[in-house]
Amino acid sequence: MSADRVFFYVQHLLGIGHLRRALTLARGLAAAGLDVTLISGGMPIPDLELGRARLVQLPAVRATDMSFSQLIDARGRAVDEAWRARRLEALLAAWHDAAPQLLLFELFPFGRWGMRFELLPLLEAADAVRPRPIIACSVRDILVAKTKPERYDQMVDLAERYFDHVLVHGDPTLISFYDTLPQARRIADRVHHTGYVVDSGGQRGAPGDDGWDEVLVSAGGGRVGQRLLETAIAARPLTSLAGHVWRVLVGYHAPQADLETLAGAAPEGTLVERARGDFPSLLMNCRLSISQGGYNTMMEALRAGCRVVVSPYAGAEETEQTLRAERLAARGALEIVAEHDLSAASLAAAVERALARPVVAAPRLDTDGVAASVRLIGGWLARRQG
Repeated sequence: MSADRVFFYVQHLLGIGHLRRALTLARGLAAAGLDVTLISGGMPIPDLELGRARLVQLPAVRATDMSFSQLIDARGRAVDEAWRARRLEALLAAWHDAAPQLLLFELFPFGRWGMRFELLPLLEAADAVRPRPIIACSVRDILVAKTKPERYDQMVDLAERYFDHVLVHGDPTLISFYDTLPQARRIADRVHHTGYVVDSGGQRGAPGDDGWDEVLVSAGGGRVGQRLLETAIAARPLTSLAGHVWRVLVGYHAPQADLETLAGAAPEGTLVERARGDFPSLLMNCRLSISQGGYNTMMEALRAGCRVVVSPYAGAEETEQTLRAERLAARGALEIVAEHDLSAASLAAAVERALARPVVAAPRLDTDGVAASVRLIGGWLARRQG
């Protein structure tokens, strides 16, 4: 009997957090015996670890800033109707080739509204198939606050119309999906909190390995975070870890000029390089992690058992990183420096506070999100066959 087929759509626009979480899930689903096609619409990332899953790369698109108001293609040109038509054609062709039993959207309909030109036709195509595939959403624990209150009801209307299930990758004892989207109680029978999705592929090394006993400074894989990286370099001599190697990772999509500026300001003992695919292993080896506190970095750092300092990004409408960091800080898991308070002195002080307290690894959190998602999806597919 052939394996059930899963068609998993993900679109990253600035950072790569959405793609990394989708990859972790795709690997887990494929390892469980499902035939997984991962559809990525963001800028290509080198050396992706797919496991047994397959990747289909759509014509790439990214946002120019955190407002997500303008999308540009791989050549830096604003996307137009002709581009959208080509992209929709490529997506629907991949959908028909896969002929899946389950269609999984990362974030949509709770975000990625700028991609409705292709996602609504894909939903209509799936809804018209007989037997109809299962339609589900994979979404992180926290939604970003919207400036248009009516958007919340529109999100839930779409979920109610098309979606059979919503996988919420979080632990409701820390924060519930309903805390940032109360309207989702209308579809509470379809909402499943899975626990946090954590990449468990990292391996602890030994003295001499990259990351060992270092301070690991990162700002995700995207174009945001230069200020934090610069501040960390300036904070190093003010800390008791000044004699340790500080490894500063610049996002895949950050301009080369940003990397060169950081490298030029880096004293001996500070390494500046591009984001790396072995980031979970670097976290397993490091003494302390400094980051913006994105979902993946936060959960992997807690799993790794390193000390954690975060300065959450709070520009545009962003509230997600701050809210999660505050909840985790209340459990003693990390130290926070608010973005508006970020300076070399405040960051160094946070490093010292983190060093003075015991490590709290994954503090009473459900981090079994991959296994739970695999169990749920496997059960839905089995019942569909039965």
